Amino acid sequence: MNIVSANYISSAVSIDGCPPGNIPEFAFIGRSNVGKSSLINMITGRPRLAKTSSSPGKTRTINHFLINESWYLADLPGYGYAKVSKKMREKFSSFIEEYLVKRESMMALFVLIDSRHGPMEQDMRFMERLGERGIPFVRVFTKSDKVPSRIVKRNIEEHNNEMLKVWEELPATFVTSSKSGRGREEILNLIEETRKLFQGSS
Repeated sequence: MNIVSANYISSAVSIDGCPPGNIPEFAFIGRSNVGKSSLINMITGRPRLAKTSSSPGKTRTINHFLINESWYLADLPGYGYAKVSKKMREKFSSFIEEYLVKRESMMALFVLIDSRHGPMEQDMRFMERLGERGIPFVRVFTKSDKVPSRIVKRNIEEHNNEMLKVWEELPATFVTSSKSGRGREEILNLIEETRKLFQGSS
């Protein structure tokens, strides 16, 4: 897929504030500071599309971007640690869950995981909840350029082994680097193929 256009559309704190769900949508989520904004910028080829920050918890709304005038990319607030109050974290959790359960136009959720670390309880618990709710998702291991490839491989194997204790099979998985562009083509190919399954899409 060639990204011809990528434009910011809106920010929302509830599903009611999201754009009409008349085209396919792909959402990105992960623990705070997992490199989500950098990945979105890399995938779209727009260095400043999503705001990046060294401070966790920068994204506090559901941000929609219209890609190629044909599908939405949704940037969701991170889960887990963020420099916000407990009340604000609970608010994030509530409207993220509302979005994930009720947003019928969302074709797949990209769950970002830091490849520098082994399995973390927050990630595992989050993916288990997705499975319980029947929400389609894929795993995206980020920051693969930050540690030796053998460490990335080992950590992914540990993630796989941990997931297979609960899951019958593993979800689609990508390994990425926002710096080198690794994984970009594979993710865009998945989006392109999945987009065609959207009822009424052209």
